Amino acid sequence: MSAFLRPDLALVADQIPVASRVLDLGCGQGDLLRQLIDEKGCAGTGVEIDPNAVLAAIRRGVPVLERDIPAALDDLADRSYDWVVLSRTLQTMLEPARVLAGMARVGERLIVSVPNFGYYRNRLRLLRGRMPVSKELPYPWYETPNLRFTTLADLEDLFARQGLTIERRFTYTQTGRRLRMYGRIPNLAAGAAVYVLCPQSAG
Repeated sequence: MSAFLRPDLALVADQIPVASRVLDLGCGQGDLLRQLIDEKGCAGTGVEIDPNAVLAAIRRGVPVLERDIPAALDDLADRSYDWVVLSRTLQTMLEPARVLAGMARVGERLIVSVPNFGYYRNRLRLLRGRMPVSKELPYPWYETPNLRFTTLADLEDLFARQGLTIERRFTYTQTGRRLRMYGRIPNLAAGAAVYVLCPQSAG
């Protein structure tokens, strides 16, 4: 079903049931929503700040709002979506806790994917006195859009403080291979992770 999506988005698409209402924050050109609309009959809306990406999504028939993510969340009603997706974007947010709180208010379930700054090769590069550059963190420090660098352990602590229960966690190597590890080990071995989250108020 998800053959034309990058691996992390394919996994996200696989978590979302047929005919769901989906909000994709930082949707880019609408790849995920286009797939969900076509293949699963979902009703989707994207939020994107890049005008070129917005135009590309609209040309593909994907409904999209050209808005800043926190402002867009503030304008949406409680529980107006079944699923809210934030893929590789949380680390670019000035106020990630505010964004997660908005997602938890708007959606019944959340999906968040992030690069892992605690990956062992990133740690080794820091020990050599250099900022990490990798497949998941591909920018030099002076060009990166990332504002918040987090390890998986720190991110999971934030989820807990925000009242978000982790229903499923998928972790990956830098090459995209799924890791079959549990507990805190992926905090060292994983290049990235995808989380399915349930706000406590959603039950």
